[in-house]
Amino acid sequence: MANGNGGKRVAMVTGAGSGVGRSAALALLEDGYAVVLVGRRPAALEETRDLAGSLRAHALAVPADVGDPRAVAGVFDRIRQRFGRLDVLFNNAGCGAPPVPLEDLSFETWQSVVNVNLTGMFLCTQQAFRLMKEQDPRGGRIVNNGSISAHTPRPHSMPYTATKHAVTGLTKSAALDGRPFDIACGQIDIGNAATPMTARMADGVAQANGTVAPEPTIDAGHVARAVVYMANLPLDANVLTMTVMATRMPFAGRG
Repeated sequence: MANGNGGKRVAMVTGAGSGVGRSAALALLEDGYAVVLVGRRPAALEETRDLAGSLRAHALAVPADVGDPRAVAGVFDRIRQRFGRLDVLFNNAGCGAPPVPLEDLSFETWQSVVNVNLTGMFLCTQQAFRLMKEQDPRGGRIVNNGSISAHTPRPHSMPYTATKHAVTGLTKSAALDGRPFDIACGQIDIGNAATPMTARMADGVAQANGTVAPEPTIDAGHVARAVVYMANLPLDANVLTMTVMATRMPFAGRG
């Protein structure tokens, strides 16, 4: 296998074209990683590369749908050819569904959320295990983007909440199955990072008590730094779960 990382550690970030994925990819580049940027929108991935400035050359954009097994296999083929290894996978890609009553939710919408949030994470984790087991030195780290919704739902959020609860099971299973091969797996649960997905919160979002209220957000850079911290731990240490959230958001307690 070719080794084109110039001695750098290699990370892969899904959903790297915007939001938390973009922030994490840029933070990993700043920390000295070569970063593989994965997402469905080629132009958005190139924007992330451009934002890297002088580090642009260390970012490889690979457009792909993480819910497509062939596309994911193709991404990992590119990683093998270009770098020969993968040290960190940040499974970040995710999507939600319109906040409609359960009985009005279409099967197609349900399936599209499952494909990205759960199947995509499984496919990337599976391919990462294969590569991390065979590379020398062996092992690596996987960080999964859970969510506050991995613990507590919002109204009318069944597809997103169900998949994020499932991510917790995937994380724990991967952490267990990776132990013999020096593969560490953890989860970061994010509450109200300021991204295009959370922009609507300033105008008010539905609350469990039936009201609509604005919610505070935090800079996505705080999440990115947490991902870098998790990524840089030695493989005999692991953050199994971490919650990074807006202090005043309605999560702890009863709202």
